[in-house]
Amino acid sequence: MKTIQTLFVLALMLLSINTVSAQYGNNGYSNGGYGGSGRMNQMNQERSQDKPKEIPVEVTIGKIMEKLKPELNLDALQEIAISNVLAESLRTQGILMKAESSQEQKILEFKALSETTDRKVNEFLNEDQKIKYKVFKEDSKNPKKSKRNR
Repeated sequence: MKTIQTLFVLALMLLSINTVSAQYGNNGYSNGGYGGSGRMNQMNQERSQDKPKEIPVEVTIGKIMEKLKPELNLDALQEIAISNVLAESLRTQGILMKAESSQEQKILEFKALSETTDRKVNEFLNEDQKIKYKVFKEDSKNPKKSKRNR
């Protein structure tokens, strides 16, 4: 009878140790912490890596101006003025993206912003540059068509 009781107590202790170990994971420690905290940190890091990093406005403007300057033959003053207009436009776009409004409302606001930006850019261009700017915008909207034409 004592052997049965001893075996029963031994089995109970083994099961309880296994259960406690399973709760804490990896014999009580998981990536330097207790329980699932290590796993939670890994999940949080993975989630933060999934979000795309925001590209600074200056970098975006630099890329746009790299293409725009030779295309329109801009002088230094025009380049500065247009890059300031584009910076303001990109910042406003960021605000509009984060705004909590309907998709249709956002589309309308983006169209209005685009028209305003175009009008401001055109103020700094001469007539020849305005025509080139219009062609540049059309090419940037339809890049495949512009490659076929060349």
